[in-house]
Amino acid sequence: MRKTALYSRSPRQVPPAAAPVPAPAPPPEPPVKHRWWRALAARRWPLALVATAAVCSLGAVLLYSTLHPAPRALTQDDIDAAVLHTLETQSLPAKAAKAYEAVRESVVRVRGLGREEEKDGHMVEGIGTGVVIVDSGIILTNLHVIAGADRVEVRFHDGFESEATVIGVRPEHDLAVLKAAKIPDDLPAATLRSTGDLAPGDDVIAVGYPFGIGPSVSAGVVSGLTREYRSPKGERVLTNLIQFDAAVNPGNSGGPLVTADGEVVGIVTAILNPTDQRVFIGIGFAVPIENAAAAIGVSPF
Repeated sequence: MRKTALYSRSPRQVPPAAAPVPAPAPPPEPPVKHRWWRALAARRWPLALVATAAVCSLGAVLLYSTLHPAPRALTQDDIDAAVLHTLETQSLPAKAAKAYEAVRESVVRVRGLGREEEKDGHMVEGIGTGVVIVDSGIILTNLHVIAGADRVEVRFHDGFESEATVIGVRPEHDLAVLKAAKIPDDLPAATLRSTGDLAPGDDVIAVGYPFGIGPSVSAGVVSGLTREYRSPKGERVLTNLIQFDAAVNPGNSGGPLVTADGEVVGIVTAILNPTDQRVFIGIGFAVPIENAAAAIGVSPF
């Protein structure tokens, strides 16, 4: 027979659940140091940026001042020493050279060509000098240079040659005014200066083509004013002339008499010589530029 299953009346013993294993504790964090300046920087960083820029700028200024000290103020002794050093070590250009440089491009050679024949069969030719007084090609020269010529030619400083026509004469001052048919580019006119303050002893130069050689320069001084000159044959008398001692000879006629500043004060017209050799003995004459200006009917000043 089947047996009925028996059940115990005592509570069932359930084995206790295993206790959970605790997780390992994380390692302790290192102590936080200087947290105060981080907080301060977080709050004050704009001010810190400005202060840093100011310090850098001040450093740059101090560095520049150290490397580039302020120049010392010049004294009169410094200036005198510099001038003396220049005079001792540099060759300064001569006054005559500076005067010539100022006028040289305005000086021309003038030739008066005639048809009359000399006994030896050569054409009569007058050679002299002229100076450009208007940049369109107006030239002053002596009347005796081109007197009797059938044709007049001028040669400029750069070698350019042109025929010229006589557009005015002033016999009482031995002056003629020419107009060149053609002119070189950028032809300069000479600077004219009144003789009102000209005095004996002033430096002057004469520029021209003595005996056809040139342009030639000679230097001297004004020897006198308001002089009178009578030609060797007595056919003409010139008055109110400038006397000078810069060497001139036949061919200088019509050329400029120039101050140390490079300004034209007269037109060379004659030399005084008691012999028939026609060479310079130390006395030359020039027509004042005021008379020369009157020959073209304009005031040069």
